[in-house]
Amino acid sequence: MSHISSVKSLNAGQSAVRPSLTRTLFVTCIGNALEWFDIAVYGFFAAYIARAYFPTSDQTVSLLLAFGSFGVSFLIRPLGAIVLGAYADRAGRKASLLASISLMMVGSLLIVITPSYATLGLAAPLVILLARLIQGFSAGGEFGSSTAFLVEHFPERKAYIASWQFATQGASTLLASAFGLGLSQWLSETQLQDWGWRIPFAFGLLIGPVGLYIRRNIEEAESFVKSDKTASPLKTLFASQKSLLCMAVGLMVVSTAINYMLNYVPTYATKTLHFSGQIAFTATLLAGVILTVATPLMGLWAEKIGRLPLMWGSLVLLLVTIYPGFWLMTHYTTASSLIALVCWMALLKSVYFSAVPSMMADLFPVSTRASGMAIGYNIAVTVFGGFAPFICTLLITATGTSLAPSYYLMIVALLSLWALIKSQQSQR
Repeated sequence: MSHISSVKSLNAGQSAVRPSLTRTLFVTCIGNALEWFDIAVYGFFAAYIARAYFPTSDQTVSLLLAFGSFGVSFLIRPLGAIVLGAYADRAGRKASLLASISLMMVGSLLIVITPSYATLGLAAPLVILLARLIQGFSAGGEFGSSTAFLVEHFPERKAYIASWQFATQGASTLLASAFGLGLSQWLSETQLQDWGWRIPFAFGLLIGPVGLYIRRNIEEAESFVKSDKTASPLKTLFASQKSLLCMAVGLMVVSTAINYMLNYVPTYATKTLHFSGQIAFTATLLAGVILTVATPLMGLWAEKIGRLPLMWGSLVLLLVTIYPGFWLMTHYTTASSLIALVCWMALLKSVYFSAVPSMMADLFPVSTRASGMAIGYNIAVTVFGGFAPFICTLLITATGTSLAPSYYLMIVALLSLWALIKSQQSQR
């Protein structure tokens, strides 16, 4: 009780200042941008990272080890969601946002400065794994805290303002793709392998101090300041809101699966379909443009017609078009077919993603919102996103068909349809 009293007295003396819409978006989205930029870069440059830190005589094994470390880092994300989400519900969204961006910077620094396996030996992949674990823990609390901050400052614009969470991811994918395309053109394969792949990670590291400075100068939303706090948001969440948590996970699974499929495209296109790296990165670059531009536009549209028509429409379209899309690409293996499929997935993701953050926020009360969103989001990302490239690589190897990724996407689309139905029922 003493902790709750101290929080209340702090809130009583704190002025709830509502910043401009633009400033609120920038403050929250810069950390999200850093998180997803590093994730996208790791996925895009996985082949180089595999050779640098996980060298074996079999390139497929090296690649599986690199994607395995990519996926294992996501195992800690639910822990980060639990710790930082509960911290956001108790101490405030600002405190959690500062902690998450600081940890992300530490992880990025380790990736930039760690020598390769040839120089450091077994310690090299262990340091990379540690860096990814730190980043995974940090990212675990970012989404819940930042989305709660957005919708609590502007509840009347929640569909639009929360859609920027995923528009930021699109911008990060766009920037990461630009680095991949530019570096593949300007540097030789040897230069890329020796040091070139580190450049985008170094760039991402520079974003951190800017975000840290800006986040120090923000205030909590009035709805959070005036709300009743609980000393144990996790206890409340798991005792009486488990069904809401399951819905939050279900709403996210198709979104995160598509996102990581887009990150997986450069490796899939070059290793399985034998496209050049330039074509693969061009496809993901265009996907980044679509995600960045279309997502906030879909958020504006959701304000006018409602979120449910957009979510239903995108899920149904994904179910009926994703297998034919992969079939056409594998039977007519051209740059145009690859780019068309990637852009179509990006567009469907934009339509669905635009409504998901505010939909998830509405599931939970203020006292457990950051925890509920963070945990739900990161369970989905860990299980259905982080291991998506690994699962798809295994599926292709096991089935002998390059259509395997479409099976995975159809399964997760059905799971999200179930969650959407349950969410509608719970809010009636």
